[in-house]
Amino acid sequence: MGYDLVIKNGIVVDGSGSPPFRADVGIVGSEIKSIGDLSGVEAERVVDASGLVVSPGFIDMHNHSDLTIFEVPTADNYVLQGVTTIVVGNCGYSPAPLTDVNYEEFVKRVKREHPEVEVRWRSFGEYVKSLEELKPAINIALQVGHGTIRAAVLGFGPEKPSDREIQLMKELAKEAMEAGAFGVSTGLIYVPGTFASTEEIIEIARVAASYGGIYSTHMRNEGVKLLDSVFEAVSIGLKAGVGVEISHLKASGKPSWGKVWTALKIIEDYASRGHDISADAYPYYAASTSLVTLLPKDVRGASSEEIMRKLREPNVVDRLRERLGEAVFEERYISWSDIMISYSPKHGEFEGMRLDKIAESMGVDPVEAMVRLLLDDELATGMVTFTMREEDVRLVISHPLVAIGSDGSVGRFGIGKPHPRRYGTFPRVIARYVREEKALSLHEAIRKMTSLPARKLRLWNRGLIRPGFKADLVVFNYYSIEDTATFENPHSYPKGIKYVIINGEVVADSGKLDPRVRAGKVLRRGVLD
Repeated sequence: MGYDLVIKNGIVVDGSGSPPFRADVGIVGSEIKSIGDLSGVEAERVVDASGLVVSPGFIDMHNHSDLTIFEVPTADNYVLQGVTTIVVGNCGYSPAPLTDVNYEEFVKRVKREHPEVEVRWRSFGEYVKSLEELKPAINIALQVGHGTIRAAVLGFGPEKPSDREIQLMKELAKEAMEAGAFGVSTGLIYVPGTFASTEEIIEIARVAASYGGIYSTHMRNEGVKLLDSVFEAVSIGLKAGVGVEISHLKASGKPSWGKVWTALKIIEDYASRGHDISADAYPYYAASTSLVTLLPKDVRGASSEEIMRKLREPNVVDRLRERLGEAVFEERYISWSDIMISYSPKHGEFEGMRLDKIAESMGVDPVEAMVRLLLDDELATGMVTFTMREEDVRLVISHPLVAIGSDGSVGRFGIGKPHPRRYGTFPRVIARYVREEKALSLHEAIRKMTSLPARKLRLWNRGLIRPGFKADLVVFNYYSIEDTATFENPHSYPKGIKYVIINGEVVADSGKLDPRVRAGKVLRRGVLD
Protein backbone atom coordinates (compact mmCIF):
# COMPACT_ATOMS: atom_id res chain seq x y z
CA MET A 1 0.00 0.00 0.00
CA GLY A 2 1.23 3.48 -0.85
CA TYR A 3 0.68 6.23 1.70
CA ASP A 4 0.15 9.93 1.22
CA LEU A 5 1.90 10.73 4.50
CA VAL A 6 3.86 8.70 7.03
CA ILE A 7 4.86 10.07 10.42
CA LYS A 8 7.85 8.00 11.49
CA ASN A 9 9.54 7.24 14.81
CA GLY A 10 7.09 9.23 16.93
CA ILE A 11 6.08 8.69 20.54
CA VAL A 12 2.37 8.03 20.10
CA VAL A 13 -0.04 9.24 22.78
CA ASP A 14 -3.20 7.91 21.19
CA GLY A 15 -5.87 9.85 23.10
CA SER A 16 -7.32 6.87 24.97
CA GLY A 17 -5.50 7.58 28.22
CA SER A 18 -3.15 4.66 27.63
CA PRO A 19 0.60 5.17 28.14
CA PRO A 20 2.73 6.32 25.19
CA PHE A 21 4.29 3.88 22.71
CA ARG A 22 6.68 4.25 19.81
CA ALA A 23 5.16 3.73 16.34
CA ASP A 24 4.79 5.08 12.84
CA VAL A 25 1.45 6.45 11.62
CA GLY A 26 0.42 6.02 7.99
CA ILE A 27 -2.20 8.24 6.35
CA VAL A 28 -4.11 7.82 3.10
CA GLY A 29 -6.37 10.69 2.06
CA SER A 30 -8.11 12.05 5.14
CA GLU A 31 -7.81 8.89 7.24
CA ILE A 32 -5.32 7.04 9.38
CA LYS A 33 -4.66 3.67 7.70
CA SER A 34 -1.90 2.02 9.72
CA ILE A 35 -0.08 2.27 13.05
CA GLY A 36 3.09 0.30 13.69
CA ASP A 37 6.37 -0.33 11.93
CA LEU A 38 6.06 1.26 8.49
CA SER A 39 9.73 1.18 7.57
CA GLY A 40 10.21 0.54 3.90
CA VAL A 41 6.72 1.57 2.79
CA GLU A 42 6.20 4.03 -0.04
CA ALA A 43 4.87 7.45 0.84
CA GLU A 44 4.53 10.76 -0.95
CA ARG A 45 5.82 12.48 2.17
CA VAL A 46 7.58 11.29 5.31
CA VAL A 47 7.74 13.34 8.50
CA ASP A 48 10.47 12.32 10.94
CA ALA A 49 9.00 12.60 14.44
CA SER A 50 12.02 11.20 16.29
CA GLY A 51 11.88 12.43 19.89
CA LEU A 52 8.48 14.06 19.29
CA VAL A 53 5.01 13.26 20.59
CA VAL A 54 2.30 12.35 18.08
CA SER A 55 -1.22 12.83 19.44
CA PRO A 56 -4.73 13.32 18.10
CA GLY A 57 -5.49 16.92 17.22
CA PHE A 58 -6.85 18.89 20.14
CA ILE A 59 -10.60 19.48 20.32
CA ASP A 60 -11.55 22.82 21.87
CA MET A 61 -14.78 21.97 23.68
CA HIS A 62 -15.70 25.60 24.32
CA ASN A 63 -14.99 28.18 21.64
CA HIS A 64 -16.57 31.45 20.50
CA SER A 65 -15.41 31.80 16.89
CA ASP A 66 -18.95 31.73 15.48
CA LEU A 67 -18.37 34.97 13.56
CA THR A 68 -14.64 35.66 13.84
CA ILE A 69 -13.87 32.57 11.75
CA PHE A 70 -15.25 34.58 8.81
CA GLU A 71 -12.61 37.24 9.52
CA VAL A 72 -9.72 34.78 9.95
CA PRO A 73 -10.69 31.49 8.24
CA THR A 74 -7.12 30.21 8.64
CA ALA A 75 -7.69 30.20 12.44
CA ASP A 76 -3.99 30.87 13.02
CA ASN A 77 -4.11 31.23 16.81
CA TYR A 78 -5.81 27.85 17.22
CA VAL A 79 -4.08 25.78 14.56
CA LEU A 80 -0.72 26.85 15.99
CA GLN A 81 -1.86 25.52 19.40
CA GLY A 82 -2.47 22.12 17.85
CA VAL A 83 -6.26 22.55 17.79
CA THR A 84 -7.92 20.75 14.89
CA THR A 85 -11.60 21.10 15.93
CA ILE A 86 -13.44 23.95 17.65
CA VAL A 87 -16.89 23.66 19.21
CA VAL A 88 -18.87 26.89 18.82
CA GLY A 89 -22.40 28.06 19.64
CA ASN A 90 -21.63 28.27 23.35
CA CYS A 91 -23.07 30.32 26.22
CA GLY A 92 -26.49 30.57 24.61
CA TYR A 93 -25.18 32.44 21.60
CA SER A 94 -25.17 31.36 17.96
CA PRO A 95 -25.45 33.52 14.81
CA ALA A 96 -28.71 31.76 13.89
CA PRO A 97 -31.66 31.38 13.86
CA LEU A 98 -32.67 34.89 12.84
CA THR A 99 -36.27 36.04 12.44
CA ASP A 100 -37.94 39.40 11.93
CA VAL A 101 -37.82 39.74 15.74
CA ASN A 102 -34.03 39.58 16.22
CA TYR A 103 -32.56 40.04 12.73
CA GLU A 104 -32.20 43.83 12.74
CA GLU A 105 -30.57 43.96 16.18
CA PHE A 106 -28.22 41.10 15.28
CA VAL A 107 -27.08 42.75 12.04
CA LYS A 108 -26.45 46.04 13.84
CA ARG A 109 -24.24 44.30 16.37
CA VAL A 110 -22.34 42.46 13.66
CA LYS A 111 -21.74 45.66 11.70
CA ARG A 112 -20.47 47.33 14.87
CA GLU A 113 -18.24 44.52 16.12
CA HIS A 114 -17.42 42.55 12.95
CA PRO A 115 -17.78 44.99 10.05
CA GLU A 116 -16.14 42.63 7.55
CA VAL A 117 -18.72 39.88 8.14
CA GLU A 118 -21.71 39.79 5.81
CA VAL A 119 -24.81 38.20 7.32
CA ARG A 120 -26.12 36.04 4.48
CA TRP A 121 -28.31 33.70 6.50
CA ARG A 122 -31.51 33.52 8.49
CA SER A 123 -31.96 29.85 9.37
CA PHE A 124 -29.39 27.72 11.15
CA GLY A 125 -29.03 25.59 8.02
CA GLU A 126 -28.18 28.69 5.97
CA TYR A 127 -25.54 29.64 8.54
CA VAL A 128 -24.02 26.16 8.25
CA LYS A 129 -23.93 26.55 4.47
CA SER A 130 -22.13 29.91 4.78
CA LEU A 131 -19.48 28.26 6.95
CA GLU A 132 -19.03 25.45 4.44
CA GLU A 133 -18.60 27.95 1.60
CA LEU A 134 -15.91 29.68 3.69
CA LYS A 135 -13.74 26.53 3.63
CA PRO A 136 -12.10 27.11 7.03
CA ALA A 137 -8.70 25.67 7.91
CA ILE A 138 -10.08 24.04 11.05
CA ASN A 139 -12.95 21.65 11.79
CA ILE A 140 -16.03 23.30 13.30
CA ALA A 141 -18.73 21.62 15.38
CA LEU A 142 -21.77 23.79 16.02
CA GLN A 143 -24.36 24.18 18.74
CA VAL A 144 -27.46 26.36 18.64
CA GLY A 145 -27.83 29.00 21.33
CA HIS A 146 -30.98 29.09 23.44
CA GLY A 147 -30.44 32.85 23.87
CA THR A 148 -30.57 33.34 20.11
CA ILE A 149 -33.64 31.10 19.83
CA ARG A 150 -35.38 33.04 22.61
CA ALA A 151 -34.50 36.39 21.02
CA ALA A 152 -35.85 35.13 17.69
CA VAL A 153 -39.26 34.58 19.31
CA LEU A 154 -39.48 37.05 22.22
CA GLY A 155 -36.76 39.62 21.64
CA PHE A 156 -34.30 40.55 24.38
CA GLY A 157 -36.70 41.35 27.21
CA PRO A 158 -37.84 39.44 30.32
CA GLU A 159 -41.23 38.32 28.97
CA LYS A 160 -42.41 34.87 29.95
CA PRO A 161 -43.16 32.80 26.85
CA SER A 162 -46.62 31.40 26.20
CA ASP A 163 -47.15 27.77 25.27
CA ARG A 164 -47.28 28.83 21.61
CA GLU A 165 -44.01 30.73 21.93
CA ILE A 166 -42.35 27.73 23.60
CA GLN A 167 -43.48 25.67 20.63
CA LEU A 168 -41.98 28.19 18.21
CA MET A 169 -38.67 27.99 20.11
CA LYS A 170 -38.74 24.21 19.92
CA GLU A 171 -39.34 24.36 16.17
CA LEU A 172 -36.30 26.62 15.73
CA ALA A 173 -34.22 24.24 17.87
CA LYS A 174 -35.46 21.33 15.77
CA GLU A 175 -34.40 23.04 12.54
CA ALA A 176 -30.92 23.60 13.98
CA MET A 177 -30.57 20.01 15.13
CA GLU A 178 -31.68 18.72 11.72
CA ALA A 179 -29.09 21.02 10.12
CA GLY A 180 -26.38 19.23 12.11
CA ALA A 181 -26.10 21.05 15.46
CA PHE A 182 -24.52 18.97 18.21
CA GLY A 183 -26.72 20.40 20.91
CA VAL A 184 -28.31 23.42 22.58
CA SER A 185 -26.39 25.83 24.81
CA THR A 186 -27.50 28.36 27.40
CA GLY A 187 -25.89 31.52 28.76
CA LEU A 188 -27.80 32.15 31.95
CA ILE A 189 -25.99 35.33 32.99
CA TYR A 190 -26.51 36.88 29.56
CA VAL A 191 -29.53 38.60 28.05
CA PRO A 192 -31.97 37.12 27.16
CA GLY A 193 -31.09 33.69 28.61
CA THR A 194 -30.96 35.13 32.12
CA PHE A 195 -34.73 35.66 31.96
CA ALA A 196 -35.51 32.03 31.13
CA SER A 197 -37.03 29.71 33.73
CA THR A 198 -35.67 26.22 34.35
CA GLU A 199 -38.87 24.79 32.86
CA GLU A 200 -38.40 26.76 29.62
CA ILE A 201 -34.86 25.44 29.26
CA ILE A 202 -35.96 21.86 29.90
CA GLU A 203 -38.44 22.10 27.02
CA ILE A 204 -35.77 23.32 24.58
CA ALA A 205 -33.21 20.80 25.87
CA ARG A 206 -35.68 18.00 25.14
CA VAL A 207 -35.36 18.82 21.45
CA ALA A 208 -31.59 18.30 21.63
CA ALA A 209 -32.15 15.05 23.49
CA SER A 210 -34.52 13.73 20.81
CA TYR A 211 -31.71 14.05 18.26
CA GLY A 212 -28.96 12.61 20.44
CA GLY A 213 -27.48 16.05 21.13
CA ILE A 214 -26.14 17.61 24.32
CA TYR A 215 -27.06 20.49 26.61
CA SER A 216 -24.13 22.79 27.43
CA THR A 217 -24.52 25.62 29.89
CA HIS A 218 -22.90 28.76 31.14
CA MET A 219 -24.68 28.43 34.47
CA ARG A 220 -26.67 31.10 36.29
CA ASN A 221 -24.00 31.70 38.89
CA GLU A 222 -20.34 30.76 39.18
CA GLY A 223 -19.90 32.46 42.55
CA VAL A 224 -21.66 32.00 45.88
CA LYS A 225 -24.57 30.18 44.21
CA LEU A 226 -22.30 27.85 42.24
CA LEU A 227 -23.66 24.65 43.74
CA ASP A 228 -27.28 25.71 43.22
CA SER A 229 -26.40 26.31 39.60
CA VAL A 230 -24.76 22.90 39.23
CA PHE A 231 -27.89 21.25 40.61
CA GLU A 232 -30.05 23.24 38.16
CA ALA A 233 -27.89 22.06 35.26
CA VAL A 234 -28.09 18.46 36.42
CA SER A 235 -31.85 18.76 36.92
CA ILE A 236 -32.30 20.04 33.37
CA GLY A 237 -30.28 17.12 32.07
CA LEU A 238 -32.23 14.51 34.03
CA LYS A 239 -35.67 15.92 33.21
CA ALA A 240 -34.88 16.51 29.54
CA GLY A 241 -33.04 13.20 29.17
CA VAL A 242 -30.00 14.94 27.71
CA GLY A 243 -26.26 14.84 28.35
CA VAL A 244 -24.99 17.90 30.24
CA GLU A 245 -21.78 19.83 29.63
CA ILE A 246 -21.06 22.44 32.30
CA SER A 247 -19.12 25.19 30.59
CA HIS A 248 -15.88 26.64 31.98
CA LEU A 249 -16.36 25.27 35.49
CA LYS A 250 -14.93 27.66 38.07
CA ALA A 251 -15.46 29.31 41.45
CA SER A 252 -15.57 33.07 40.95
CA GLY A 253 -14.89 35.44 43.84
CA LYS A 254 -13.10 34.83 47.14
CA PRO A 255 -16.16 33.68 49.15
CA SER A 256 -16.65 30.91 46.57
CA TRP A 257 -13.09 29.62 46.45
CA GLY A 258 -12.97 25.93 47.26
CA LYS A 259 -16.54 25.24 46.12
CA VAL A 260 -15.31 23.56 42.93
CA TRP A 261 -14.37 20.52 45.05
CA THR A 262 -18.03 20.00 45.94
CA ALA A 263 -19.15 20.84 42.40
CA LEU A 264 -16.87 18.12 41.04
CA LYS A 265 -18.18 15.63 43.62
CA ILE A 266 -21.74 16.33 42.46
CA ILE A 267 -20.71 15.72 38.85
CA GLU A 268 -18.86 12.54 39.88
CA ASP A 269 -21.87 11.25 41.79
CA TYR A 270 -24.29 11.59 38.91
CA ALA A 271 -21.76 10.29 36.37
CA SER A 272 -21.13 7.22 38.54
CA ARG A 273 -24.84 6.43 38.32
CA GLY A 274 -24.79 6.44 34.53
CA HIS A 275 -25.80 10.01 33.80
CA ASP A 276 -23.85 11.85 31.09
CA ILE A 277 -22.70 14.81 33.21
CA SER A 278 -19.32 16.42 32.58
CA ALA A 279 -17.62 19.81 32.30
CA ASP A 280 -14.88 21.76 30.60
CA ALA A 281 -12.41 24.38 31.83
CA TYR A 282 -9.51 26.60 30.80
CA PRO A 283 -6.15 26.71 32.63
CA TYR A 284 -6.20 30.34 33.82
CA TYR A 285 -7.32 32.15 36.97
CA ALA A 286 -9.00 34.99 35.04
CA ALA A 287 -12.20 35.03 33.00
CA SER A 288 -13.25 37.27 30.13
CA THR A 289 -16.53 38.62 28.75
CA SER A 290 -18.20 41.89 27.77
CA LEU A 291 -18.14 44.91 30.09
CA VAL A 292 -21.87 45.37 29.52
CA THR A 293 -22.57 42.25 31.62
CA LEU A 294 -21.78 44.30 34.75
CA LEU A 295 -24.97 46.31 34.22
CA PRO A 296 -28.10 45.20 36.06
CA LYS A 297 -30.33 42.82 34.08
CA ASP A 298 -33.16 45.31 33.67
CA VAL A 299 -30.74 47.83 32.12
CA ARG A 300 -29.14 45.43 29.62
CA GLY A 301 -32.32 43.48 28.84
CA ALA A 302 -33.05 45.42 25.67
CA SER A 303 -31.70 46.31 22.23
CA SER A 304 -28.32 48.04 21.97
CA GLU A 305 -29.99 51.38 21.21
CA GLU A 306 -32.26 51.05 24.23
CA ILE A 307 -29.33 50.18 26.53
CA MET A 308 -27.38 53.20 25.33
CA ARG A 309 -30.46 55.40 25.72
CA LYS A 310 -30.70 54.28 29.35
CA LEU A 311 -26.99 55.00 29.88
CA ARG A 312 -27.49 58.56 28.60
CA GLU A 313 -30.31 59.34 31.03
CA PRO A 314 -29.72 62.09 33.63
CA ASN A 315 -28.38 60.82 36.95
CA VAL A 316 -27.78 57.33 35.50
CA VAL A 317 -24.32 57.18 37.09
CA ASP A 318 -25.75 57.96 40.53
CA ARG A 319 -28.43 55.27 40.13
CA LEU A 320 -25.94 52.70 38.90
CA ARG A 321 -23.51 53.57 41.66
CA GLU A 322 -26.15 52.64 44.23
CA ARG A 323 -27.07 49.39 42.49
CA LEU A 324 -23.62 48.18 41.42
CA GLY A 325 -22.47 47.93 45.00
CA GLU A 326 -24.71 44.88 45.14
CA ALA A 327 -24.16 43.62 41.59
CA VAL A 328 -20.39 43.90 41.50
CA PHE A 329 -19.30 43.44 45.09
CA GLU A 330 -21.99 41.38 46.80
CA GLU A 331 -23.10 39.07 43.97
CA ARG A 332 -19.91 38.72 41.91
CA TYR A 333 -17.41 39.56 44.65
CA ILE A 334 -15.05 41.45 42.41
CA SER A 335 -13.65 44.92 42.79
CA TRP A 336 -12.92 47.46 40.10
CA SER A 337 -9.22 46.63 40.38
CA ASP A 338 -10.04 43.05 39.34
CA ILE A 339 -11.40 44.26 35.97
CA MET A 340 -8.99 44.79 33.07
CA ILE A 341 -10.19 46.28 29.80
CA SER A 342 -9.26 43.87 27.00
CA TYR A 343 -10.83 45.63 24.03
CA SER A 344 -12.03 49.18 23.40
CA PRO A 345 -12.58 50.33 19.81
CA LYS A 346 -12.46 54.01 20.79
CA HIS A 347 -10.01 53.88 23.70
CA GLY A 348 -7.13 51.64 22.76
CA GLU A 349 -4.99 53.52 25.28
CA PHE A 350 -6.95 51.82 28.06
CA GLU A 351 -6.52 48.26 26.81
CA GLY A 352 -4.58 46.28 29.39
CA MET A 353 -5.43 48.71 32.22
CA ARG A 354 -7.55 48.01 35.31
CA LEU A 355 -10.82 49.90 35.58
CA ASP A 356 -9.89 51.69 38.82
CA LYS A 357 -6.76 53.11 37.15
CA ILE A 358 -8.73 54.09 34.05
CA ALA A 359 -11.14 55.97 36.29
CA GLU A 360 -8.24 57.80 37.94
CA SER A 361 -6.87 58.84 34.55
CA MET A 362 -10.31 60.11 33.54
CA GLY A 363 -10.77 61.96 36.82
CA VAL A 364 -14.01 60.14 37.60
CA ASP A 365 -15.11 57.16 39.66
CA PRO A 366 -15.17 53.61 38.18
CA VAL A 367 -18.92 53.58 37.57
CA GLU A 368 -18.77 56.71 35.45
CA ALA A 369 -15.66 55.39 33.68
CA MET A 370 -17.55 52.20 32.82
CA VAL A 371 -20.53 54.13 31.46
CA ARG A 372 -18.28 56.37 29.35
CA LEU A 373 -16.47 53.38 27.86
CA LEU A 374 -19.70 51.57 27.04
CA LEU A 375 -21.19 54.62 25.35
CA ASP A 376 -18.05 55.52 23.41
CA ASP A 377 -17.56 51.91 22.30
CA GLU A 378 -21.28 51.39 21.59
CA LEU A 379 -21.25 48.51 24.13
CA ALA A 380 -18.41 46.64 22.38
CA THR A 381 -15.98 46.98 25.32
CA GLY A 382 -14.38 43.72 26.46
CA MET A 383 -12.96 42.88 29.87
CA VAL A 384 -10.85 40.32 31.70
CA THR A 385 -11.79 39.65 35.33
CA PHE A 386 -9.32 38.24 37.86
CA THR A 387 -11.67 36.33 40.16
CA MET A 388 -10.33 32.78 40.63
CA ARG A 389 -7.55 31.11 42.56
CA GLU A 390 -4.87 28.83 41.19
CA GLU A 391 -5.64 25.90 43.53
CA ASP A 392 -9.18 25.66 42.15
CA VAL A 393 -7.99 25.93 38.58
CA ARG A 394 -5.50 23.08 39.11
CA LEU A 395 -8.15 20.88 40.74
CA VAL A 396 -10.65 21.37 37.92
CA ILE A 397 -8.12 21.06 35.10
CA SER A 398 -6.83 17.74 36.42
CA HIS A 399 -10.24 16.12 37.01
CA PRO A 400 -11.00 13.14 34.72
CA LEU A 401 -14.51 14.37 33.84
CA VAL A 402 -13.33 17.82 32.72
CA ALA A 403 -12.36 18.45 29.10
CA ILE A 404 -10.25 21.40 28.01
CA GLY A 405 -11.92 24.39 26.38
CA SER A 406 -10.34 27.75 25.72
CA ASP A 407 -13.49 29.94 25.92
CA GLY A 408 -11.64 32.11 23.39
CA SER A 409 -12.02 32.89 19.73
CA VAL A 410 -10.16 33.11 16.47
CA GLY A 411 -8.89 36.66 16.12
CA ARG A 412 -6.57 38.99 14.30
CA PHE A 413 -3.03 39.15 15.61
CA GLY A 414 -2.29 42.35 17.52
CA ILE A 415 -5.86 43.62 17.96
CA GLY A 416 -6.77 44.51 21.54
CA LYS A 417 -5.47 42.86 24.70
CA PRO A 418 -7.46 39.62 24.68
CA HIS A 419 -7.27 36.90 27.28
CA PRO A 420 -4.08 34.84 26.62
CA ARG A 421 -6.21 31.68 26.40
CA ARG A 422 -6.81 32.68 22.79
CA TYR A 423 -3.19 31.72 22.04
CA GLY A 424 -2.01 29.44 24.82
CA THR A 425 -4.69 27.20 26.34
CA PHE A 426 -3.63 23.77 25.11
CA PRO A 427 0.17 24.13 25.27
CA ARG A 428 -0.26 25.62 28.75
CA VAL A 429 -1.99 22.50 30.06
CA ILE A 430 0.95 20.37 28.93
CA ALA A 431 3.73 22.77 29.89
CA ARG A 432 2.42 23.92 33.26
CA TYR A 433 0.16 21.22 34.63
CA VAL A 434 1.87 18.13 33.17
CA ARG A 435 5.55 18.91 32.76
CA GLU A 436 6.12 21.47 35.51
CA GLU A 437 3.55 20.76 38.23
CA LYS A 438 2.87 17.08 37.45
CA ALA A 439 -0.80 17.57 38.33
CA LEU A 440 -1.68 14.95 35.71
CA SER A 441 0.12 12.66 33.28
CA LEU A 442 0.70 13.50 29.64
CA HIS A 443 -1.54 10.69 28.39
CA GLU A 444 -4.35 11.81 30.70
CA ALA A 445 -3.99 15.44 29.59
CA ILE A 446 -4.14 14.38 25.94
CA ARG A 447 -7.25 12.26 26.64
CA LYS A 448 -8.96 15.32 28.12
CA MET A 449 -8.13 17.31 24.98
CA THR A 450 -9.11 14.64 22.46
CA SER A 451 -11.19 11.52 23.08
CA LEU A 452 -13.09 12.97 26.07
CA PRO A 453 -14.67 15.84 24.09
CA ALA A 454 -15.02 13.58 21.03
CA ARG A 455 -17.01 11.07 23.08
CA LYS A 456 -19.20 13.83 24.50
CA LEU A 457 -20.02 15.03 20.99
CA ARG A 458 -20.30 11.47 19.61
CA LEU A 459 -17.57 12.20 17.10
CA TRP A 460 -16.84 8.51 16.76
CA ASN A 461 -14.11 8.91 14.10
CA ARG A 462 -12.03 11.63 15.80
CA GLY A 463 -10.15 12.04 19.05
CA LEU A 464 -8.10 8.83 18.85
CA ILE A 465 -5.20 7.55 16.76
CA ARG A 466 -6.82 4.48 15.26
CA PRO A 467 -7.04 2.99 11.75
CA GLY A 468 -10.15 4.35 10.07
CA PHE A 469 -10.20 7.52 12.17
CA LYS A 470 -9.76 10.93 10.59
CA ALA A 471 -6.16 12.06 10.39
CA ASP A 472 -6.38 15.04 12.76
CA LEU A 473 -2.96 14.99 14.42
CA VAL A 474 -0.50 17.20 16.24
CA VAL A 475 3.24 16.57 16.55
CA PHE A 476 5.04 18.42 19.33
CA ASN A 477 8.17 18.47 21.47
CA TYR A 478 7.16 17.59 25.03
CA TYR A 479 10.25 19.24 26.48
CA SER A 480 9.88 22.58 24.72
CA ILE A 481 6.13 23.01 24.25
CA GLU A 482 5.15 26.21 26.02
CA ASP A 483 2.50 28.91 26.00
CA THR A 484 4.11 32.33 25.60
CA ALA A 485 1.00 34.53 25.72
CA THR A 486 0.51 36.59 28.88
CA PHE A 487 -2.09 39.07 30.09
CA GLU A 488 0.41 41.84 29.39
CA ASN A 489 1.42 40.46 25.99
CA PRO A 490 -1.33 38.13 24.78
CA HIS A 491 -0.50 38.17 21.06
CA SER A 492 2.22 35.53 21.17
CA TYR A 493 2.12 32.10 19.56
CA PRO A 494 3.19 29.04 21.56
CA LYS A 495 6.45 27.13 21.13
CA GLY A 496 7.08 23.47 20.52
CA ILE A 497 4.25 22.60 18.10
CA LYS A 498 5.98 21.16 15.03
CA TYR A 499 3.21 19.83 12.78
CA VAL A 500 -0.56 20.08 12.71
CA ILE A 501 -2.47 17.79 10.35
CA ILE A 502 -6.18 18.25 9.68
CA ASN A 503 -8.11 15.68 7.64
CA GLY A 504 -4.82 14.31 6.36
CA GLU A 505 -3.38 17.64 5.18
CA VAL A 506 -0.41 19.39 6.80
CA VAL A 507 -1.75 22.76 7.93
CA ALA A 508 1.24 23.74 10.09
CA ASP A 509 4.66 22.62 8.91
CA SER A 510 7.80 22.92 11.07
CA GLY A 511 5.95 25.27 13.38
CA LYS A 512 4.76 27.57 10.60
CA LEU A 513 1.17 27.92 9.39
CA ASP A 514 0.55 27.27 5.70
CA PRO A 515 -2.30 29.70 4.90
CA ARG A 516 -2.93 27.99 1.56
CA VAL A 517 -4.19 24.83 3.23
CA ARG A 518 -7.86 25.06 4.22
CA ALA A 519 -8.57 21.45 5.15
CA GLY A 520 -11.23 21.92 7.82
CA LYS A 521 -14.76 20.54 7.71
CA VAL A 522 -18.02 21.84 9.11
CA LEU A 523 -18.97 18.80 11.15
CA ARG A 524 -22.58 17.68 11.49
CA ARG A 525 -24.04 15.64 14.30
CA GLY A 526 -24.38 12.00 13.28
CA VAL A 527 -22.36 12.39 10.08
CA LEU A 528 -18.90 10.79 10.10
CA ASP A 529 -17.24 13.19 7.65
